[in-house]
Amino acid sequence: SGLIGRSWAMVFAAGGFKVKLYDIAQQQLTSALENIRKQMKEMEKSGFLKGALSAEQQLALISVCTDLKAAVEGATFIQECTPENLELKKKIFSQLDLIVGDNVILSSSTSCLLPSKLFTGLKHVKQCIVSHPVNPPYFVPLVEIVPHPETDPSTTERTYALMKKIGQSPVKLNREIEGFVLNRLQYAVISEAWRLVGEGVISPTDLDLVMSDGLGMRYAFIGPLETMHLNAEGVSNYCERYAEGMRLVLNTFGPVPEFSGETVQKVNQALSEKIPVVPKVLDARRKWRDECLTGLAKLKTQMKSD
Repeated sequence: SGLIGRSWAMVFAAGGFKVKLYDIAQQQLTSALENIRKQMKEMEKSGFLKGALSAEQQLALISVCTDLKAAVEGATFIQECTPENLELKKKIFSQLDLIVGDNVILSSSTSCLLPSKLFTGLKHVKQCIVSHPVNPPYFVPLVEIVPHPETDPSTTERTYALMKKIGQSPVKLNREIEGFVLNRLQYAVISEAWRLVGEGVISPTDLDLVMSDGLGMRYAFIGPLETMHLNAEGVSNYCERYAEGMRLVLNTFGPVPEFSGETVQKVNQALSEKIPVVPKVLDARRKWRDECLTGLAKLKTQMKSD
């Protein structure tokens, strides 16, 4: 019932599904429900609440439970949201494996643990899958669906259909790979950003501006491959025009950074001047970020319907 679990609960309730939020501590669950209520009421007031139901109707769909067996009774889909710890996740899936039937889907929110590390050896491995959300899933709809080598294709299809039904934007990976897709792309950007700042080419704040007021503007609506397609007379033409230049630049990229030393201090100083590392300030900035994401999501939905 942490940040991801609460957000998932809200997403499923917005889609009209009954949700049981499980945790080992009752106080955690009480706090989670209070937090969900507060968020839903605020979003309803500002017109950003997802789904066709009112906040009260959605809240009525969410109940809490400290008993795992009772929590999953009658469930068709279980979304695990424990901390990113392999042993902890394996423990919870081993427990679930003993108490679930043959129709429920066992899904993990992991952002980097491979399905083969999480699910191998489980009796219900054919029903296991990773559904990796982008934090926070309520505001960012992408979900990476990553199968275990033994996952039944119907598990993938059912998970994909469910994610579409609740308003998320699922993508299917054909096989598992370290970092999945989103983090591989994200780490490639972070890596080059780090090198450019570390080598003194650009300041940390200007680097972020290149993304937020440059690439990010474009990538909020279309991806890098469609960008290539539109920036020439199709992808083939783009490659004819720019392949040589791309290779020339890519060959100048340095090794993978260590993410330590002087560059950490330089980046940390610049970001701390802009957003001091104080809980109150960080929370206010996160709230602002989420409001921006909500507004963007609403705009994208309107544009699709137009």
